[in-house]
Amino acid sequence: SQRKIEKEVRVNRRTIASYLEKFRSTGLTFDGLLKLSDRDIDEILGLVKEEVMEDADPRRVHFLEHLEYHNQQLASKEGVTRLLLWEEYITNYPEGFQYSRFCDLLQEHNRASKAVMHFEHKPAEMMQVDFAGAPLHYLDTSTGELVSCPVFLAILPFSGYGYVEALVDAKLPQVVSALNKALIYIGGVPKGVKSDNMRQWVSKSSKYEPVFTEMLEQWANHNKIALFAARPYKPKDKPSVENFVRIAYMRIYAKLRNQTFYSLKELNAAIMIKLNEHHQLSFQRKSFSRYELFHNNESALLQPLPESSFSIQHYTRAKVQKNYHVLVGEDWHYYSVPFRYIGKEVRISYCMDSVEIFHNCTRIAIHVRSFRKHHFTTVREHMPEAHQSFSDEKGWDPEYYLKQAERAGQNTYDFIQKLMQSNPVIHQSYAGCAGLMRLLKAYGAARMEAACKRALTGHRFKYTVIKNILDNNMDMVEETEQKEYRTPLHQNVRGAEAYKTN
Repeated sequence: SQRKIEKEVRVNRRTIASYLEKFRSTGLTFDGLLKLSDRDIDEILGLVKEEVMEDADPRRVHFLEHLEYHNQQLASKEGVTRLLLWEEYITNYPEGFQYSRFCDLLQEHNRASKAVMHFEHKPAEMMQVDFAGAPLHYLDTSTGELVSCPVFLAILPFSGYGYVEALVDAKLPQVVSALNKALIYIGGVPKGVKSDNMRQWVSKSSKYEPVFTEMLEQWANHNKIALFAARPYKPKDKPSVENFVRIAYMRIYAKLRNQTFYSLKELNAAIMIKLNEHHQLSFQRKSFSRYELFHNNESALLQPLPESSFSIQHYTRAKVQKNYHVLVGEDWHYYSVPFRYIGKEVRISYCMDSVEIFHNCTRIAIHVRSFRKHHFTTVREHMPEAHQSFSDEKGWDPEYYLKQAERAGQNTYDFIQKLMQSNPVIHQSYAGCAGLMRLLKAYGAARMEAACKRALTGHRFKYTVIKNILDNNMDMVEETEQKEYRTPLHQNVRGAEAYKTN
């Protein structure tokens, strides 16, 4: 009955009655209806959509003939809009579709033609790399400047195991350094690595035979890894890293957005914590994580790492300046050498991590490379003795003075603390503290302790007080116990009552 059909299929009884009437009107038996195709049944019931029948419309035929032109114009011509194309279209073909239908047909065709292919990735086969569109930042404490850092990402598509690092800049030496660290992080070398056509990667782009930069070719040969480039303007050639960028925004960028970092090292340490947390999370609707998938199914298939990472070595020559520093012009950063080499010509060898300075084939200095422009990296031992003392004093602060005083003894510590407290602005006490440090060096801790002990009984806490005590050897005079002399009480001593007036 119709009631049972209604309850079973949950369709309104009037609709069921209408369908039954249309079936009866065909004159076909039940077995005859069963032999019909779904398309035939839809036509009997009037369910064929109008747009399917629209293929014969001359307007649609005309539109399809010009569709390739419209898409080409939208993709390649700057400033071309759908409205502009429609205006040209309706001018040349007045009986054509109105603007809304014109846009619907464009969108409908694009949806149908943009099918997405699913890639099956093999373990240890390929690593995809890219830069995130948005940078991360840290605060430079010396300048107060917010430093912007491009973010490098690499991922193994099979397991989703990846690497993320904020860089000084996006130049090729930094990219090579990040690639080295990515390989170290995953603990091996995949068979190939793919990027888009960024200028650090490709010197001449091509759909079939891209030309890679010479330095990158050297890196690939060193690591025995093949280089690949996505087709120009085809980001979907490397979908895994594109998706990894999106994940990084959610699980790294978003979680660090309210934190302030004061160095690139500190920023990257925080990135690594969030990255490791991401790797430990299970996939959606799966019972295992990226970390487990990588270590169980992929890591053992990677090629071994080379004995040493690929290093880009640069060489230059410079003359040691009067301030016993040499300039690495690429970074505009100065590095110190022992002052006795002032005026000598030296050879500088530097890579991403270190700077080595040689004189007559002998290494005279080595520094961690810095990329801070117009700054100095100085080793204290390279300075003349007078400069060392001045440098030490310039770097002192209350904590430093108190630590030095504490080494001498408690009396010295207490005196310097009172000296600091006696000045309305603590910086006013630094000169006096520096003088006391010189006295400590000249007279030794024992005499300084004795002098400060004597001075603490007074009310003046100055450098000159201690200097006078030490210069006059008063610290070496034993303090005698001061006896309290008081007039003994007797009958001739008048009390306070005697001075009251009546």
